[in-house]
Amino acid sequence: MKAIKIFILAGCMAAAGLISWVIAANHPKNTDKNSIAAKGFAVVELFTSEGCSSCPPADELVEKIQKENNNLPVYILAFHVDYWNRLGWKDVFSSAAYSKRQSQYAQWMNLQSVYTPQIVVNGRKEFIGSEEGTLRNAIKSGLQKASSAGLTLSDVKFDADKVNLHYNIEGATNNTSLLLALIQKSATTNVKGGENGGRTLGHVQIVRNLQTVALGGKDSGTAQIAIPSALNNQDLEVISFLQNSNNGQILAAAKTGLNTSAAMVQAKNHNNSK
Repeated sequence: MKAIKIFILAGCMAAAGLISWVIAANHPKNTDKNSIAAKGFAVVELFTSEGCSSCPPADELVEKIQKENNNLPVYILAFHVDYWNRLGWKDVFSSAAYSKRQSQYAQWMNLQSVYTPQIVVNGRKEFIGSEEGTLRNAIKSGLQKASSAGLTLSDVKFDADKVNLHYNIEGATNNTSLLLALIQKSATTNVKGGENGGRTLGHVQIVRNLQTVALGGKDSGTAQIAIPSALNNQDLEVISFLQNSNNGQILAAAKTGLNTSAAMVQAKNHNNSK
């Protein structure tokens, strides 16, 4: 009787194993976001403007993507260009430096002209910023492609009106630059003129400062980026990435959050102790 029970138990275990094999065969191995993200990254640069009536849908799209991929190596940077400012509304977040960066991409990619909204992913693929399917596919592709270089940030410290940090790089070539972007995570504007006059626009991941660090062949060092005084109480972060200066390809990226309120308290206490 005992032998029969053992035989039945063994048969049940074999059947369970067969069922598990069938389930696995019909359901591929776990491809959740965390397992995909371990292979690569996606730097999403949106070139936008409050003066452009076609831009709000793109701003809304990157906000949605930001929420969905908050815990993944998806780095969103919204560059507000300044060439729309002459047409009835001056975008307070705009900068000629960001327009210049977009023009540099046009040269790298042999484009006839610049436009808004435009998205560039990992420095190599560009498309209209409101194309959700194209953006999702570009992000997925970036996450699935193994990085050719590595970048880590550490020892992040505040010094009054700037952020100091240490960087370490692996696998970078001589024609590579390190870029630091100071990001304001969100803002809302009541637009009173131009194509979006009368609308209230929400923005995320706004680039408020951009700093290029010449590496000089070194794979580690210190860098800093200034924090404008108007941003002392804002929710900020620094996104850093390695970029090939010959073709624009982004090789690696990293970010660090900033508690600016705490930094101001530290600075105040430091000054009072003198």
